[in-house]
Amino acid sequence: MINVLIVDDHDLVRHGIKKLLASTSDIKIVGEAETGEEAVQIARELKPDVVLMDLKMPGIGGIEATHKLLRANPTIKVIAVTSCDEDPFPSRLVRAGAAGYVTKTAKVDELVTAIRRVYDGHIYITPEVAQQMALRQATNAAKSPFAELSERELQVMWMITHGHRVQEIASKLCLSPKTINTYRYRLFDKLKVRNDVELTHLALHYGMLDKDPQS
Repeated sequence: MINVLIVDDHDLVRHGIKKLLASTSDIKIVGEAETGEEAVQIARELKPDVVLMDLKMPGIGGIEATHKLLRANPTIKVIAVTSCDEDPFPSRLVRAGAAGYVTKTAKVDELVTAIRRVYDGHIYITPEVAQQMALRQATNAAKSPFAELSERELQVMWMITHGHRVQEIASKLCLSPKTINTYRYRLFDKLKVRNDVELTHLALHYGMLDKDPQS
């Protein structure tokens, strides 16, 4: 039996995945979490074999949560299940140690295959995403400016563009407001933007954010 933890900040997504996997005889949903912080805590208690991890969540987010999960237990297999199919997210997750990457448009058969393959020690990446990653490495095409950001900068960018204030970000990441502002202005400099509004527009342009605020 493969014990699975579902991590997503949307109730409907978690319940939908749970329902889709309910009829699979060798997969058992042992828990759910709404945030990366909660995922780390629950994983310590339940010790799942596989974690289905959303990327864009309040708080530390999926990349940092993946780091923390694997530091605590290197045997856990993390599969990103997300709407983000554009780099730098897939590459960052692989570098963070994720064993799989599946988009939310995937069919249930593909998700089941991904769970089984990573449980058996393999890597599974949705074919379309794998192709994009291969093309990106094989060509010298212009990169997204976000590809040059560090993981912490990417995390701060995501929280800023989702309306989190500096004090709130500092509290979530256990850093000082001064440090968050340093990251913020470093983002402005690297991305050639002047304020949070321009940062958000740039993130939308490169597909880093959902254009539909209800999605």
